[in-house]
Amino acid sequence: MKSSQSHPEIPVYFSKAIRPRSTVLLYIYRQADNLWRYIWEQAVINLLGWVPTLLGIALRGLFYRLILTMHGWAAIESGVRLRFAKHITLEHSSYLDQGVYLHATPGGISIGSGTIVMHGAVLHVYNFREIPSSGIWIGNNSLIGEYTVIRGQGGVVIGDRVYTSPFTQILAVNHVFEDPAQPFVDQGITAEGIRIDDDVWIGAGAIITDGIHVGQGAVIAAGAVVTEDVPAHTLVGGVPAKVLRNLKRHQAS
Repeated sequence: MKSSQSHPEIPVYFSKAIRPRSTVLLYIYRQADNLWRYIWEQAVINLLGWVPTLLGIALRGLFYRLILTMHGWAAIESGVRLRFAKHITLEHSSYLDQGVYLHATPGGISIGSGTIVMHGAVLHVYNFREIPSSGIWIGNNSLIGEYTVIRGQGGVVIGDRVYTSPFTQILAVNHVFEDPAQPFVDQGITAEGIRIDDDVWIGAGAIITDGIHVGQGAVIAAGAVVTEDVPAHTLVGGVPAKVLRNLKRHQAS
């Protein structure tokens, strides 16, 4: 990620993760910090996660703060899946729609005030390689569209008033495959991170690859594959994405 930010410096390369030998321990290791946290978090979610309508939203708003960090009141619909809930932060008036999946392996997921995460979206840190910059941070009054996928191994920072359309993919991770003599799963990953500044609109089905900075006020066309930084106030599109229009100049004319 080429832009500066307050989060830790992002290493470029990581070897494969160390895995527990026991299948049961591996399962727990992928769900929560430890066995006690797994039992506690799953007990609260299974007790209250299915309750429908406003009653369910009220109960989760009250009791989910026992397993995650909630500032003020957040609305969580029924059927939301949470893993490593201890590392999730929801700001006041944020909203998680039905079918949302948050996997917040440390450094966690933070969702800003007034931000909406729509049905079927997947926010997945999945950091089992001890990457210090991993995490997903979303600002205020943003919208994460239906079935958007955000992978935060390298760190994903999304600003205020950023809208992603359905089926967007923001992927702060990539596999290394330089050595043809080795399976790619044994060659580690790169995780440079992604930063998306304020007031960005991302069209349906767009893909933003690892290491990208999207400048303020940019628009990414539907179906674009972004492999280079996007300047502020530009429209980009295509595969790979190229600048199609300078929006500031177009507005001035």
